[in-house]
Amino acid sequence: MNILILGSGGREHTFTYKIAQSSLCKKLFVAPGNAGTSEMATNVAISVTDFTAIKDFVLKESIDMVVVGPEDPLVQGISDFFAKDADLKNIAVIGPSKEGARLEGSKEYAKEFLFRHRIPTAKYQSFTADNVAEGKQFLETLSAPYVLKADGLAAGKGVLILEDIEEAKRELQNMLTHKKFGTASEKVVIEEFLDGIELSVFVLTDGKNYVTLPTAKDYKRIGEGDTGLNTGGMGAISPVPFADESFMNTIEEQIIKPTVEGLAEEKIDYKGFIFIGLIKVGNEPKVIEYNVRMGDPETEVVLPRVKTDLVSLFTHVSNQTLDKIDVEIDTRSAATVMAVSGGYPEAYKKEKEITGIELVSDSLVFHAGTKLDGENIVTNGGRVIAITSFGNNFKEALEKSYKNIEKLHFDNMYYRKDLGFDL
Repeated sequence: MNILILGSGGREHTFTYKIAQSSLCKKLFVAPGNAGTSEMATNVAISVTDFTAIKDFVLKESIDMVVVGPEDPLVQGISDFFAKDADLKNIAVIGPSKEGARLEGSKEYAKEFLFRHRIPTAKYQSFTADNVAEGKQFLETLSAPYVLKADGLAAGKGVLILEDIEEAKRELQNMLTHKKFGTASEKVVIEEFLDGIELSVFVLTDGKNYVTLPTAKDYKRIGEGDTGLNTGGMGAISPVPFADESFMNTIEEQIIKPTVEGLAEEKIDYKGFIFIGLIKVGNEPKVIEYNVRMGDPETEVVLPRVKTDLVSLFTHVSNQTLDKIDVEIDTRSAATVMAVSGGYPEAYKKEKEITGIELVSDSLVFHAGTKLDGENIVTNGGRVIAITSFGNNFKEALEKSYKNIEKLHFDNMYYRKDLGFDL
């Protein structure tokens, strides 16, 4: 099978690492990829949203399967583009239709879906520039902290949690009338704050059947103790210690099943990942948000624990036969720590030489924002490299990742040293 992976981050390097191990994979390409993916696949300089260039490449290289990493091409309808094209319609695309991708592309759409299918979530209302005053009034009916979410895609940074009501009103105005997050905040969802501990649940579905993959917990804030600005993710652990069998059964009955059944009932074509961001309030799980792809850096701890051949799994997704395969999971814990560029998630410099990768032992190295500059590997993003390790528990796994991340060096490298502090 010839396979094309779309994307260039740590998630896509992890997909590359797993797919390259499969005996079912003949040729593997990544568009655009990074310095890490180039070691086990062929990188192709194509944008993930340039559907015409993707089509030309797919036909030229006789690609049999396209695995979509990031959300942008899904929200823009790459699955529909393939399904409607006579030359492409028989190629398997791992990722939902444009309608299915609205679960991530619009916070309001996701909330409406949750309420329609009686899936537990926070109370909410949506507002636009036309009714800012009503939005401010709605804030007054809630108690602090106040949660404001840009309706559209804002690269994981469109959520504000504020303690002060006046600041919340100012930020609502900022988002709606001053376009704080561009077109993503033309509509803003205000919702009640849920107090609890978060986790992520990953489901792979063929639209009819599903398998639940390992849970994970990621750490979004740049500063230790979960302080400072939101990032794309500073690290993750899997499994989540408090997600025991009983709690997972509740999640399956109250959240996973009604989600998959709701998609089928509404005739939404969905073949791919559903990443459910949850919060445990007391002993009850509630949905914070849906994402329609794997998370990053959660992929770097979830996929290494999946022992089943990934290409075989994806083939079952494409054929709607996921009920015919058993998924084997490594019982060990995994932990990943992300090394980022100094200044991230605000302004940072690129093209800093990275050294020490070859010194890492007994851990996996997943490149996120890297590229080749001649013989050297240099930084090419805010989040640069993830180091993933296994252990008998998350503390042991973290210890190994920390020991190995110290072997890396690039100017102004930063990583959080307190992951797992809340467990």
